[in-house]
Amino acid sequence: MNKKKDFVTPKQITSDGVKELRTRLGMTQREFADFLRVSKPTIERWESQGKDISGPVAVLSQIAMLHPEMVEELALPEKRFPLRLVYRYKETVCTVIDVDEMGREVKIRNYARNLLYRAFGAVENPTYEEYEEFLESRCFPRTRDKMKIMLQQLDIPFYDPILIIQKTQGRMAEDDFWIEIVR
Repeated sequence: MNKKKDFVTPKQITSDGVKELRTRLGMTQREFADFLRVSKPTIERWESQGKDISGPVAVLSQIAMLHPEMVEELALPEKRFPLRLVYRYKETVCTVIDVDEMGREVKIRNYARNLLYRAFGAVENPTYEEYEEFLESRCFPRTRDKMKIMLQQLDIPFYDPILIIQKTQGRMAEDDFWIEIVR
């Protein structure tokens, strides 16, 4: 017989608790709202209404209090180069890739611990050539039969992995990984 699991997570958090958590994490109301994916007025209301708040924020508050380093681990790095690609598995960010195409430089930040979910696997400092290989791995091969027809269907004049990924998000039929391009 399966025994029901119970958890020590809180059912609610007080208004003061929300403000204390935000302050402890060193965030403004706007930053905290962005972190929780709620509006700033929601944070303002939670902090000022003097009532207990229930729902996922109560559980997140305990996790964040026990593991404040999580906030830094989830923070996006400052954009270093003109091109940013966000490699995702479904909606989860796995790797952020900043690229200077002119200087042929690549900087990454992995968010996935599992190497299979990282854009470059175990490689922490990919070369520009490894970046190019990665891009092509998310496109149809250059040598594919009837490539010109595929390029026409995508309204792309020539084989360019970035243009292809802009149109297809680097989605492949057999997986749930995709790429968001941020300029």
